[in-house]
Amino acid sequence: MSEQRDEDADTEDFVSTAGQLLVSVPDLGDDNFDRTVVFMVEHDGNGALGLVLNRPSDTEVADHLPQLADGTLSPQVFFIGGPVSVGGLMALGRRSLDATLNHAVTIAGPVVMIDPQALVNGEVEGVEALRLFTGYSGWGAGQLDSEVASGVWYVVEAMADDVLCADPDALWRAVMRRQGGKLASQALYPDDLRSN
Repeated sequence: MSEQRDEDADTEDFVSTAGQLLVSVPDLGDDNFDRTVVFMVEHDGNGALGLVLNRPSDTEVADHLPQLADGTLSPQVFFIGGPVSVGGLMALGRRSLDATLNHAVTIAGPVVMIDPQALVNGEVEGVEALRLFTGYSGWGAGQLDSEVASGVWYVVEAMADDVLCADPDALWRAVMRRQGGKLASQALYPDDLRSN
């Protein structure tokens, strides 16, 4: 009986971060996630999946998927969504107003997750802007919850302009600044602490 109560307590304490941003502390010490902003696509009791929004690669979309280049937001490059399954394709986009959505699922507000195979095949409807990712960020059951509890990540509200921003290099500081208080002051950390 006590095992059931413990299980229920764990379920009641669970808070999903899906549709929100994870913003790393300034000195995380992990090259995959230092000063990153991660848009959380899924988060439940089985684990979590997100995409790093501020790691553009040097690889142009036009070089590999020229049919998608015109619909891709600037910068028109693949973004490194995280260290898991690098080389795989994932896509986010903005839902068109009053359009029927086909081969895409709404994540938060106008932001949708797009079926990559349907996108490559030209079957997606109702999406007006794309951001393409290679790889993703993944956490096992309870792993992300532990990291958030230990202070590795700040969980903050996502805005559509964050997810599909035109200046990804400035995104981490911009998101931190708008939080105010302690988080805003952390946006002042120099890129290289040795330069102090």
